[in-house]
Order: sequence, then structure tokens, then C-alpha cells
Amino acid sequence: MHKKRPLLWLRYQFDNLMSKGTFAPLMLLLVSSLLIVFIISIALLITNSIPTNDNNLLGISNNKNINILEIMYMTLLRMLDPGVISNDPTNPQFIFFMLLSTFFGLFVISILIAVVNSGVINKISDLRKGKSFVYETDHIVILGWSFQVFPVISELIISNLSKHKPVISILADKDKVFMEDEIKSKVGKTFNTKIVCRTGNPIDIHDLGIINLNAAKSIIIIAPDTKDPDSNVIKTILAITNNPHRKPHPEKYHIVAEIRDPRNVVIAEIAGKDEVQLVVFDHLISRITAQTCRQPGLSVVFTELLDFSGDEIYFADEPKLVGKSFVEAMYSYDSSTVIGLRFANGDIELKPKFDTIIQNGDKVITISESQEKIALSKITNFNIDNTAIKPFAYKSVIMPESTLIIGWNRRAPLIINELDNYVAKGSSITIVADSPNVEFDLEDQCDNLTHQTLEFRRGDTSSRKVLDNIHLEKFNHIIVLSQSGLEDVQATDARTLSTLLHLRDIADKKGQKYSIVSEMLDDRNRELAEVTNTDDFIVSVKIDSLMLSQIAENIELKMIFEDIFTAGGTAIYIRPASDYVELGKPVNFYTVVESARQKGHIALGMKIQSSEKRYSSDIKLAHGVIVNPQKQKEFFYTKDDSIIILADESTER
Repeated sequence: MHKKRPLLWLRYQFDNLMSKGTFAPLMLLLVSSLLIVFIISIALLITNSIPTNDNNLLGISNNKNINILEIMYMTLLRMLDPGVISNDPTNPQFIFFMLLSTFFGLFVISILIAVVNSGVINKISDLRKGKSFVYETDHIVILGWSFQVFPVISELIISNLSKHKPVISILADKDKVFMEDEIKSKVGKTFNTKIVCRTGNPIDIHDLGIINLNAAKSIIIIAPDTKDPDSNVIKTILAITNNPHRKPHPEKYHIVAEIRDPRNVVIAEIAGKDEVQLVVFDHLISRITAQTCRQPGLSVVFTELLDFSGDEIYFADEPKLVGKSFVEAMYSYDSSTVIGLRFANGDIELKPKFDTIIQNGDKVITISESQEKIALSKITNFNIDNTAIKPFAYKSVIMPESTLIIGWNRRAPLIINELDNYVAKGSSITIVADSPNVEFDLEDQCDNLTHQTLEFRRGDTSSRKVLDNIHLEKFNHIIVLSQSGLEDVQATDARTLSTLLHLRDIADKKGQKYSIVSEMLDDRNRELAEVTNTDDFIVSVKIDSLMLSQIAENIELKMIFEDIFTAGGTAIYIRPASDYVELGKPVNFYTVVESARQKGHIALGMKIQSSEKRYSSDIKLAHGVIVNPQKQKEFFYTKDDSIIILADESTER
């Protein structure tokens, strides 16, 4: 105790005690009540104030022999129930002490009600703040918050439709009620999926304990909307893997993390070791953009494979296929497309040799509508029309290509370098942008091109005069990028839309048609951009979200997507239907599969032009792209139609 100011010291100790929550005031109230009851009881005993002529007092027949415990009980009753005092004997001293205990009782009860009420309100407030422990198991955890959260949740909800009581738990440095309202507004109905939001900082080890990571099925780390999002992601990875309360080794976490800048991949891999799968945003979008600009409609194929609403990639264990060849497995499914094998040792190979024999423990990799719909067909007669199969024709030498990039962002150098892996020597690429650092980025990151020459023109990409002077007709491909440096997503997409509208108007007035691929940030703006008749829209944030969702459900999909999106390996191509079957002749898709097989390809689907005249309007919404069609169904193709195949790049260049 402080020697000079003891009262101040006592007040300080009292304040500390009262600030410790509801329990401390309740215990103080209990001790104080017992102390007052004891003091009043002792006073009654010392002053001999208890009536001795009332045989009904407390139901005791002999009040002369009453002990201190009975007196305390009698006093306590008068504290808790003021009405009891009306039946007391008219002894002035006794009435005084009982009134004293009654008044004190009223005071105690009032405080008790206030403390309990405050405690309940505080508890409800804490629950609304999202600080309570998530007592769930086998749930998917999302750490971080950005606009990307909503497409991730939407995809996970679709993937969970056939599951029993799935849970998505979110921990972010946002108000719990705010997150719930935003999800309700932007995601909508969650069907059978339970969504739990908690408030906390994902880089804080204590806050991570709220979300119950050790019992989670998988963890998705979202890059926040900050100037340096990757640093937050790396810190979150470290907070998970180095947590002293983490799951015991050799158990591992299934972490899927988003990294924006490829330069941060190495440090993120060091932080996550073998427990993290990285989705490198810039690499993913640049690779898809480079492939899509040369093959209109390819972005729709990628989106179809990545989202859960259509057909996606699954692994199927089918014992009946053991001992059979890969090509036999291809014809064993009517409503699924076999594209590879996952061997018993864990190796994955897309488009293996067709004579590869399936062994015990091997799984087939298929494109299917859902895991439940992967089933062997009973079809033995495939009705293949061999007369409609076109013979293999050696491809002519690939000619140099001319590409125009309108706009500039940090992914542009990656797109240029990626294109260099696909185009023929002597190709050219022209950049039109008004970003101040274009020339520096080109010199710093694009100085090792082997197949392309570069030309840069500075200009406002939303200016009609600038676009008119480009002479668009001389370009094979046009890429419109989201402009960096703008204030928000909507402003960026508005600028992109302005450029697309100008391009369409120029094409209409000059009677020209361009192959255009455009990058959008918000999927809601894609519908507005449909009026520009652009061949492809790469909604970068959505594609990244789809990739995160897919890998969160199956970690082995990472290797498949890396193989498909990386130059030099097995990739998806869109080739003229006339290369495979006779045009204008009805053939089932088994015939297309056989024709592709004879050429060393796997047929995945088709891209139909003027689809509204021959097929459903759903195909038109997907730019005529049909992935994984039913093989026994008949189609007929025109000169503008294409077949979607899986092939080795060496056979396609």
C-alpha cells in the first residue's frame, strides 16, 4: 500500500478488480453480503436483540438456544425478501437490525441485477464482435479479406452442395456483422453451407487460435487490398506454420495462399515449406492471357474447368479399369472425359501414352459434372463413323504474328515473355499505354525475347484519336489490359469498357473483325462488356479465386493446372473442326474422340459458331463453348466450328 495516499491506492485496486469482467464484481458482492450478514448477526447476538417470546421465529421452538448460523440465515432471508419483516415481532432493536439488513439487501439485489445485465450485454457484444472460439472440424478456413472473398465463397458453396453440413470459417480484421452483411449481399443464398465469421488479425497467433486451424480441412489465405499484400500473406503463413499451438508433426496443414508478385514466391515457399500451395496471381493471369489471345474462346474453357458450376476436373478410383489401357479408359465413360492418370506413387500425368496400362492404386483424371456422376457406361457399340474422320494432315509452318497490347500493368511484361514461348520467330508486339514506367519495365524485364520485336507508343488508351491512328487491321491479336494506378476497381473497369467500345465502333465502321481478349477485375462488369462483342474476357480476380477454391478442395489439382498453363508441356488448344471430321455431316462425339486419338490428341469439347441456330441458348452465353459433351450425342459442324483438344505443345507448334 502506498504510504502517503492509502485511499487512492485502495481505489486503484478496486478499479482494477472491477475491470476484470463480470465474475470479479459478483464475487465482491457475495463476500460483502456475507460480511454484512455476519456483522448484523453478531450485533443481534451481542445486543441480545432477538425476541425470546416468539416461538414462530424461523420455526425455532426455543429461541434461547439459537446459534450464530441460524441468526445469519434469518438475517439473509430478510435481505433477500423484504416482505418477511412484516411478520417480525415488535422489538425495536430487532426491527432496526432487520430493517438495516433489508435496506442493504435492496442495495445488493439492485447491484446484482445491474452486474448480471451488464455481463450478459457484454457477452452478446463479444459474440457480435466475433471473438468466440470456432468449435468446428473439417471446415474450410479463409484468412484475410478483399473483394476476392466473395467469388471464393460462392465457388465453395457450389462444391459443398452434395456434402453433409459443410462449414466455411472466415477470420479477417473486419467487424463480424460487416462481413456477414457483405456476404449476404454479394454471395446470396448459402444453401447447406454454414458460414462463420470471426474478427481478428490473421498474422496474430492469438487471433488464429479463434478459428481452430488444427481441425480445419484446408486454409485459404487471401491477399488483402493493401499496398504490399504479399507481406501480409507471408506473415500469415509464418503465423500458422510456426505457431507453438499448431498441430503436432508429422501432421501438415493444407494451405493455399495467394501471392501477387512473382518476386515474393521464393520467400513464401520458405515460410510455408511443404505445407503451402501458392497461387501466383500475376503468373496465372499472364499465362492465361497469352494463351487466350491466340485462341479465342479459350478463357471460357479455362473458366469452365476452374469453376464448380459446370464441368471440372476430378480423380476417380475405378477398379474395373485395372489391367486396361488408357485409351480403353477413354471410351469407358460417356458423360466424362478421361484426360490423364494419377499413379499409385502419387505421380500425375496428363495425356499419357495411349497404351499405358492402368495398375492397382491408379486413378483416372476426368472432366465431369460432379464426382457423383463419374460412372462407367454400358455402351459397347460406339457408332464411330470412320468415313467422317479426316486423315492426319501435317501442319504448315507457323507464320509470325503481330500482337497489340493496349494499356499497362505489372502483368504486362509477364504476358510479353509468355507470348514469346508460343509465337514464331519474326513476330512483333506493339504496346500503347500512358503509364510512366512502361519503357523502364520493358528494358528491365523484356530484354531476352527471342521470337518477338517490341515497339512502344505512348498515348491515352481511352482516346479515340489514339486508337484510330494505330491501324488495328494489321494486328492478329489485341489484348486490352486493366490500367494500373487508378483509384478503384470500378474506375479501372470503366476505362477498359471505354476502350472496348471504341474498338468495336472502329471495327464496325471499317468492316473489320479483331481477335480481342480483355482483362476485367469485377465479374459484374463482364456482363456490361458483352455488348462489345469481344472474343474473351479474363476476369482476373475471379479466375484467381477459382484456382484457390479448386486447390483448397484437392491439393493435387495444383500440378494439373500448372501443367496446362505452363508453356512447353501438355496444353489445351482450339483447332478447326475440319481437321477432325467431315463438315455438315452428323457425327457423334465418339467419332470426334477417335479422330483426335488418331492424331495423338484428346478431344475435350467443341466451340460452336452461330450456336443459337443449332443448340440451346446456354451455349451462346458461353461463347459457343461446350466442354465434356455427351459422347453418344450427334453434332454437325461448319467451317467456323472448332474442336477443343488436349495435346503436347511439340505437336502443335
